[in-house]
Amino acid sequence: MTFPAFLFALLVALLYGALYHLLRGGRFWRLVLYLSLSTLGFTAGHLIGLWRGWVLLPLGSLNVGMSTIGSVLILVIGDWLSRIETRS
Repeated sequence: MTFPAFLFALLVALLYGALYHLLRGGRFWRLVLYLSLSTLGFTAGHLIGLWRGWVLLPLGSLNVGMSTIGSVLILVIGDWLSRIETRS
């Protein structure tokens, strides 16, 4: 992956996290959580797509489709897990 592709991937991943925060709301630490989860999911989706040979919406050396699926999946699961309250 080239450096411009890496920067574009980071930009798209951070955009997904910011949009998710806009939809779900929350304070500053929620924004940090969503940005990090989105970046992690985007990377995981891209790597799984490379590993399995699944190509969905390629853009240069970046598999945007699989990366988007990974990002959204990790965002939803991470948001759900972060809102679980423990019983005392």
